Amino acid sequence: MADVIRNGDDFTVEAKVIADGLDLPEHAIARGMSNGAITTRFERGEGEDEGRFRLSFFHRERVLRLTVDASGNILSRARFDRKKG
Repeated sequence: MADVIRNGDDFTVEAKVIADGLDLPEHAIARGMSNGAITTRFERGEGEDEGRFRLSFFHRERVLRLTVDASGNILSRARFDRKKG
């Protein structure tokens, strides 16, 4: 399976990609998403970014941000910690 699969406005991301990005074991991803410990955000590019999508995954202070094209190919990955506010 590809790392990211697009089906209309829905994207499916391999658990390994999310686990690596959030420094979690792969088996913890489904549970974390089910119980709200891992949350997500989907953004659609506009203007010069049209045809690109940003998929963000949040766990505690850790953020994984994937930028993908319309076919689901990963164009960039960013991993960082959110500032405590």
